[in-house]
Amino acid sequence: MTALDDFSARSIDGREVDLADYRGQVALVVNTASQCGFTPQYQGLQQLHDTFAERGFSVLGFPCDQFGGQEPGADDEIAGFCERNFGVTFPLFSKVEVNGDDAHPLYAWLRSEKGGVLGSRIKWNFTKYLIGRDGQVVARYAPTTKPEKIAADIEKELTR
Repeated sequence: MTALDDFSARSIDGREVDLADYRGQVALVVNTASQCGFTPQYQGLQQLHDTFAERGFSVLGFPCDQFGGQEPGADDEIAGFCERNFGVTFPLFSKVEVNGDDAHPLYAWLRSEKGGVLGSRIKWNFTKYLIGRDGQVVARYAPTTKPEKIAADIEKELTR
């Protein structure tokens, strides 16, 4: 069975990260963008990270430029923007594609595990996937779902 820890990704500072580093944790995987109407969700994502990190939770942010060109910057620009404007300390990864033939393998798997209202294709920035301690996808949330609305589901997964 495939799980989160079967994948790796390049961190925003260029290191290869084995997602097995998150084995046994609860994670929220989010495709992000710096110039989107949902960009202020970075603040809520950071709050979730701050609230639950000590209990084995991480937000994993994957910048993506597939939706309206809303993430045009290079990785170092994205990292600086997130830190300056939202105090982001949760792990950010190098820019990826989430749909299509060049989609990161993690996102191909996430989409196959939990489709959205209109199918598996990700429709916009800030689509969120909750991953349980077993590395399996628990839920998918629409871009319009504010991070604070996911807190109860994270709490539930952390107590399993």
